[in-house]
Order: sequence, then C-alpha cells, then structure tokens
Amino acid sequence: MKLLTLVLSVIHACMAALFACAALMLIVIAAKEAWLAFASGLDRAAAQQIIEALGLLAAAVVALQIAHTIAEEEVVRDVHISGPTRVRRFLSRFLVVVIVAIAIEGLVATFGAAHKDPAHLVYAASILAATGVLLAGWGVFIRLNRSAEELEPDAMAEAKREDKKLN
Repeated sequence: MKLLTLVLSVIHACMAALFACAALMLIVIAAKEAWLAFASGLDRAAAQQIIEALGLLAAAVVALQIAHTIAEEEVVRDVHISGPTRVRRFLSRFLVVVIVAIAIEGLVATFGAAHKDPAHLVYAASILAATGVLLAGWGVFIRLNRSAEELEPDAMAEAKREDKKLN
C-alpha cells in the first residue's frame, strides 16, 4: 500500500508540474499578445488584444492555482480529502480561482461582443450568469459544510496542525 501511495504522489507531482508548465506557456503567450498590441499602436484593436491577453492570464492563474493545490494537498501534505473541513478547504481554494477566472472571461467576452458583434452579448451574459450561480452554489455549500464541521471539531484542529507543517 505504501508503494501505491508513493506512486500516486509521484503522479500527482507530475500533474502539478504539467499544470505549472501550461500556466507558464499561457503567461508567455499573453505577454506576446500584449506586446504585439502595444507595438501595433494604441487603438481599439490593441485594446481588444490586451483584453484577450487578460483572458489568457486568467486561464494561467487557474492552471497555476490547480498546480499549487495539487502539490500542496496531494504531495506535500499527503492527505486524503475525506472530512468536511478538508473538502471545504480544497474546494474553496479551487473555486475562488475558477470563479474569478470565469468572471474575467465573461468580462472579456462582454467587451469583445460589444465591439465586434452585439448579438454575442447573450453568450457573455450567460457566462456571467453562470458565474453568479456558481458563486451562490459555493456559498450554500460552505453554509451547509459548516454545520458538518461542527460535528467533527477534531478535523479542524488536525487541518490547522497540517497548515503549520507548510510554514
């Protein structure tokens, strides 16, 4: 069983490294897009390119946060997400980045549709509405999870002890 756990930790470390590499590639592409926009002149087209670069940066943040979460939770801590405290913390770390990235992507889509084809504003609005639904669902989850955490006070204390390992 220990060998299997070690193999799974190595796989998780490789996945985290791949997510980090993808984030770095997206950052480089976004920087290139922004530079090309700046070099071509400061006009409406350049603004659109910069807004698209922001969308790429948002995706990079998501990939980097996923890499960080996988590395911290599965490799460094080597914990199994089973208790309500760990589930809430894991999902909250992930969802905060996803919600922000989707909101940024919705804004990018809004700006793009407003300048190119207003008929696509419906799609941008649906992205932003889905972001709101996701945020509300996350809030409900946290509220319900808090009640479950109160039933297991030892799990919160253990999670706090694990946090000290990282410092």
